[in-house]
Amino acid sequence: MLEEVERWLSRRSWSVADRPLHQLIAAKRASGRTVSVVLPALNEEGTVGEIVSVIRRELMTEAAPLVDEIVVVDSGSTDRTSEVAAAAGARVEHRDAILPRVPARPGKGEVLWRSLLVTSGDIVCFVDADLKEFSADFVSGIIGPLLTDPGVDFVKAMYDRPLAGAAGQGGRVTELMARPILNLHWPQLAGFVQPLGGEYAARRSLLEQLPFPVGYGVELGLLVDALHTVGLDALAQVDVGVRIHRHQDGQALGRMAAAIYRTAQLRLARGHLVRPVLTQFERGEDGFEPRTYAVDTEERPPMTEISEYAERRVA
Repeated sequence: MLEEVERWLSRRSWSVADRPLHQLIAAKRASGRTVSVVLPALNEEGTVGEIVSVIRRELMTEAAPLVDEIVVVDSGSTDRTSEVAAAAGARVEHRDAILPRVPARPGKGEVLWRSLLVTSGDIVCFVDADLKEFSADFVSGIIGPLLTDPGVDFVKAMYDRPLAGAAGQGGRVTELMARPILNLHWPQLAGFVQPLGGEYAARRSLLEQLPFPVGYGVELGLLVDALHTVGLDALAQVDVGVRIHRHQDGQALGRMAAAIYRTAQLRLARGHLVRPVLTQFERGEDGFEPRTYAVDTEERPPMTEISEYAERRVA
C-alpha cells in the first residue's frame, strides 16, 4: 500500500467511540455550525419512519441538539414513504418540485444534488432510507470529524455489510468494480473501506463545488472529485459498526456497476462513451431474452452554477 495511504489511515480513520456525543455537542455550539440530514427515498415506507424517529429522538432534542433539520427527498414513491416520513417528524420535499425548470432525471444522484436547494446546514449528511436496525451513530459518527477538525471536509462511514448472515459479503459492487477501479486509477483512495456507501457527510462549501452524477455513480464521483478539489488529507472515514439494508439482485448490481464504470471513465478521460447501454439476459419461455438498459450518462453541474441557488443564499 502507498505510504501516503498508510499515513492517511492512521490519521484520518476513526471509530464512532472516539468522539462521544457530549464532545460533539460542545464542538457544535462553539463553532456555530448547523447540520442537515438528508434521506433520499424511493418506496421506503418500511424503514424511513424508524430512521427519522431515531434521529429526532437521539440527536434533535434540547439535551442533544446535534442535528438542526432532517429532510426526506421523495423521488417519486408510489407507497406511503412521504406520509410515514412526515408522521415521524421529517420535512418532506418532492424531487420534481425542487428546481422545476430543470426536468428531473431518475437516479439517486439527482435527488442528492437537488437536496442542496432545500437544506440550509453548513454540514450536509446523507443517509440511505433503506437501513434496518438503524443507529444514530451513523449520523453522529460521520459529522463528528467535521465539527471537531477544521481540516476535514468530507467523511464516509465504514461498516461491515453482512449478506445472508455472512459477514463482509454485502459490498459486491464495491469489491468487483469500485475497489479495483480506485486502486488502479486513484490509489490515494485505496484506504476507503466503503467507497460506495450511502452514508457520508461533507461541508456544504465543498458539495456545492462538485458535479453530481445523476445515478448510481454519485458516490464514486463525489469521492474522486473531492480528492481532486481538497486533497486526501481533507477526507476521512469513521467506523460505525454494521450496516443492515435491503440487497439488490444480481442484474440490478450489474446496472449499478455499469453506471459506476461510466462515472470513472468520464473522470479518467472525459472521453466519448462508446455504447451507453447495458444488455442483460433473463430466461423466458423461449430461452434467454435480452433486456437493454440505458446507462446514466448525465451529470448535474456544481450547485454554485445554478442561479436559484445563488439567489437563495443571498436571501
